[in-house]
Amino acid sequence: MRILWVKADKLLPVQSGGNIRSYHILRRLAARQELTFLSYYSGDRDPDYERELEKQLPGATSVYTGKRDLSGLARVLDYIVHFPSKTPYAVGRFASSRVQDRLKACLRGRPFDVAVCDFLDAAVNFPRKLAIPTILFQHNVESEIWRRHALTESNLAKRILYKVEFAKMRHYEQRTVRESHHIIAVSEHDRRLMSAWVEPSRITVVPTGVYLQQYRPEASPLAADPLVVFVGAMDWQPNIDSVEHFCRQIWPLVQAGVPAARFRIVGRNPDRRVQKLASSSVEVTGLVHSVLDHLREAAVIVVPLRVGGGTRLKIYEAMAAGKAVVSTSIGAEGLDVHHGRDIILADDPGAFAQAVMMLLGDIELRRRYERAAAELAAQYDWSVIGDRFAEVLGTLVGALPSAAGHPPAIEV
Repeated sequence: MRILWVKADKLLPVQSGGNIRSYHILRRLAARQELTFLSYYSGDRDPDYERELEKQLPGATSVYTGKRDLSGLARVLDYIVHFPSKTPYAVGRFASSRVQDRLKACLRGRPFDVAVCDFLDAAVNFPRKLAIPTILFQHNVESEIWRRHALTESNLAKRILYKVEFAKMRHYEQRTVRESHHIIAVSEHDRRLMSAWVEPSRITVVPTGVYLQQYRPEASPLAADPLVVFVGAMDWQPNIDSVEHFCRQIWPLVQAGVPAARFRIVGRNPDRRVQKLASSSVEVTGLVHSVLDHLREAAVIVVPLRVGGGTRLKIYEAMAAGKAVVSTSIGAEGLDVHHGRDIILADDPGAFAQAVMMLLGDIELRRRYERAAAELAAQYDWSVIGDRFAEVLGTLVGALPSAAGHPPAIEV
């Protein structure tokens, strides 16, 4: 099977949830199929990245877009310039004629059996019509995240902007889903949401996985200090909202019950709002060498998300490491977890704090959750998930008349 896979932004180093998911599936496919991976990125030219990508995924192609990475005032001004566009800013900023030309040349030069568009930010440069089956890999339902932002944001100006971007994203996402031959979702919840837009038979769920060889419980875990840990990219808005909410509404309750407890926020690029949360009982680490080391030090892992979509890989990683997890319903959305057996779910701040204190104070109870969590995660190794992804692609090969070996006709 000859696969073309297109993804926006750098794949390496593998840090974010989406990159972790794509990376492990790509590695599994590359070992068994004929895979061509096209990655494009902005910012400074990075020859080291291009060499390392080709080393880890032989035959991979990198496209440097020449665009600057923007932040602060420059990002605000760029948003204002693009505001009249019907394309949501989170997607439109990835548009690149250089990428579109390279993709056309790639498609004309080689016959492929199937093409994978890795999420919506890659779709902005993807050909609108191909004569081979095109699969949209939906790591989450992005418009649902923007809808939840609009519901939870207290600042009026930001809430209005979230509503505008939600409307744009919903239109763009619905159109992209409808134009794809097939969609791979990461949860049944996401599949149900997108089934309102297309025939459900065009959507297949391939669940989230975990790298069991890396994340495994310690043979003889020590009784942990009362350390509570959150893990995630700290420049992602849902994670920022999550730890702000936890520190303001939940952590004071935990501290009142367990004065010795400490909270550690582990993740790269902490936003200034996250940095301001640091205190005598709250630590903000920034980028760390090994997330696993911090997981193993933790007594309890928390996932207090109020906004989000897709599935949280960090929950399965924590479970695979044999850790007890307390999460909101949104945080664990789409995962095969079971409240009261391998995870505790709580949406009310008081109930969330009580669950954390209960696990901190009762070692035997915590051990039961740890064992159940590790047993559940053991079913979702990336090798199994990657093979399932390949099976879905295989069923689509030949689904269109011209998918049997001729270069596709391209219409952008």
